[in-house]
Amino acid sequence: MSAPWQILLPPEIDPAGPSSIDDFADCTGMDAYDSVDDALGDIAQYDAVIVRVAELDREVIERAESLQVIAKHGSGLDNVDIEAASEHDIVVCNTPGVNARSVAEHAIALQFGVRRNLAAADRHVRAGGWDRSAFVGYELQDSTLGLMGFGSIAHETAAIAQGIGLDVIIYDPNHPADRIPEGIGRVDELIDLFRESDAVSLHVPLVDGTYHAVSTAQFEALGEDGVLINTSRGGVVDKDALLAALDNDVIAGAGIDNFEEEPPGADHPIYEHSEVLMTPHIAGVTYDALERMSRGAAANVRTVYEGGLPASTVNREALEGEASQ
Repeated sequence: MSAPWQILLPPEIDPAGPSSIDDFADCTGMDAYDSVDDALGDIAQYDAVIVRVAELDREVIERAESLQVIAKHGSGLDNVDIEAASEHDIVVCNTPGVNARSVAEHAIALQFGVRRNLAAADRHVRAGGWDRSAFVGYELQDSTLGLMGFGSIAHETAAIAQGIGLDVIIYDPNHPADRIPEGIGRVDELIDLFRESDAVSLHVPLVDGTYHAVSTAQFEALGEDGVLINTSRGGVVDKDALLAALDNDVIAGAGIDNFEEEPPGADHPIYEHSEVLMTPHIAGVTYDALERMSRGAAANVRTVYEGGLPASTVNREALEGEASQ
């Protein structure tokens, strides 16, 4: 009988996933070590790693002598050096779509929160205030929500938005026109998405083409009544341009779940803006989604253990190309 696989887990993970693979795996959480760095320093002994936010860069991967699979607990892989993993024949896979509903609900919640001044009103009441006229807000019904990107999360966001009476338009040059649901409009240029929307919600990965894609021109197009919602990645937004737009009332406000540097720091100037509602990168963090991500990541590990490639393998072409040589 072969020795069980050794699997490194994130510091916190729903137990459903690890328990589903305990027939062939011994799992160790990163919290068993003094620090995440110490856990990654011991990477050479592991056959698989399920990762959330820990940085698996080239240096870590080159020390991972036994590693066969990196299974992302979630969808974003900007913390994994996929090229280095491919060079070492390590499968990299994720769990796309499993937290789509959670993120979509959070995006809509942020829009509600900004339009109804919920964060500022809460602070006001806690401080003993009761000035109702200071927090007059806006209804969302009949306004236009623009979606930058139209993957699984944006699809869910659009469904919720339409259900509460918003018009929806999208910008996604890679999305097939015949797969856009009925009632959703489309623009061909990013600037037009901002120009034609009352609020824009971002749903794109952070890649070369999206880094700081939302900047001064987009904020000016969105206008003084417009709201930016970001549940994607902080680097998609030019933070200096956003601050300037807020300082000069170019836009009405923003709901932000992601920052380019996380956490943003105790003296970040964005804290001065009461029209901004901020959350600590929790859009996809619900009990429901965490269980689905845990089970999905564990299932991907099982697939590799059994000799297959998970459907969500992101470096399939590199691995299969290497195998055919």
